[in-house]
Amino acid sequence: MQVRNKQNFWSGVMFIVLGAAFAWKSTEYSMGTAARMGPGYFPFWLGVLMAILGAIILLTSLRPKAEITEITKFDFKSVAIITASVLVFAFLLQPAGLIISMLVLVLISAAAAHDNNWKVTIANAIFLAVLCYLAFIVGLKLVFPIWPAFLGMN
Repeated sequence: MQVRNKQNFWSGVMFIVLGAAFAWKSTEYSMGTAARMGPGYFPFWLGVLMAILGAIILLTSLRPKAEITEITKFDFKSVAIITASVLVFAFLLQPAGLIISMLVLVLISAAAAHDNNWKVTIANAIFLAVLCYLAFIVGLKLVFPIWPAFLGMN
């Protein structure tokens, strides 16, 4: 058997390993039954389903009719930029508020893209900031600053 679609092959391996790890770790908790589920029941079956999905993906990568793909070089720079944007968001949330922190998060993480359109990025940042405001502040009624404290608009 020859691996034709390497992306699907390694995705399948990842799903199998993660699913098996979740299922194995969840056995440390009480399982219960389907009618009276314990804390380990849902993660166990979720892990099993994830491993099965991974096996299906892996097997499809071995089919003779599978699309031939190669894996490109891993882009550590993009991962570092995305990680940095999340850390900046975490540090800015309290002093700068949700709206400004979200805008900064999207603008920094856009630098990780190889084909960046700044007009689309700014529109996405505004949309995401409004969506987060509506979901977390209005919908879920979470309490954290929306704007910087010195503006007096919270």
